[in-house]
Amino acid sequence: MPPPKARSARNNVAALAAALAFAATPAFAADALDTLVAAYPDTIQARLGNDLILRNGARLDAGVSDSAMPFDIVLTHASVRDMFRIAYPTGSPLTAPAENFDPGRFRNKALFDAMYGDCRKGAVTRNLASVVWLPKHWGHQIEVTRVNGVADRLREISGEIDALPDPIRRAAWPTAGTYACRGVADANQPSMHAYGAAVDLNLAVSNYWLWDGSKNSPGITWRNRMPKQIVDIFERHGFIWGGRWYHYDTMHFEYRPELLGLAPTPASR
Repeated sequence: MPPPKARSARNNVAALAAALAFAATPAFAADALDTLVAAYPDTIQARLGNDLILRNGARLDAGVSDSAMPFDIVLTHASVRDMFRIAYPTGSPLTAPAENFDPGRFRNKALFDAMYGDCRKGAVTRNLASVVWLPKHWGHQIEVTRVNGVADRLREISGEIDALPDPIRRAAWPTAGTYACRGVADANQPSMHAYGAAVDLNLAVSNYWLWDGSKNSPGITWRNRMPKQIVDIFERHGFIWGGRWYHYDTMHFEYRPELLGLAPTPASR
């Protein structure tokens, strides 16, 4: 018979394996956390109740989403569950959102730090990859993370946009930025650019709520010049668009497949 400590360790491993198997069964209530696991299989191994089990061995509490929590507080202190608080309207017409309708702007820093690393510690740059953006019509390199297949998705997007008619394609170049170790202007949280998982397109056809003079006004007047054909392409490949936000940023696209119900296929990972 193995010694007590060995038996205890073996039992703990067996218990965790059984719990993970239970979490994967149809009887286990499917919710946003299951979508998250499916969207990021290279980073998240499984869910165990309200915890996410990461492939690096870490365990992350998904927290709760309190509907009574003020918008500004959630924006700066979002739990994992808060990220799903507002459903992203994939494929819908490009129209003005309701007040504070900002699907995707709630981001849990601990989760994205675990996925992509902390840019302030140099953990993001080591995973950056070059993508030739619109090789037929612009051909400049942009740098984005290879983690979660982001660089691969952007190569696919580039090819599809390159085939669009010129008046539409023009909105996609020159780009206005990809990786940048910085925060969100109004949220004091890392931007998805700080993880190398976002791209800004042509400034000449872009609108941003802070630049349009909405910061000190009683309400925000939504503006957009980004073609829907480009938005549709990005959304098909797992990117959400900042133009769907009340606090709009129409040049901005970030990789958030969990909000689109997309999971990568084995061939694309």
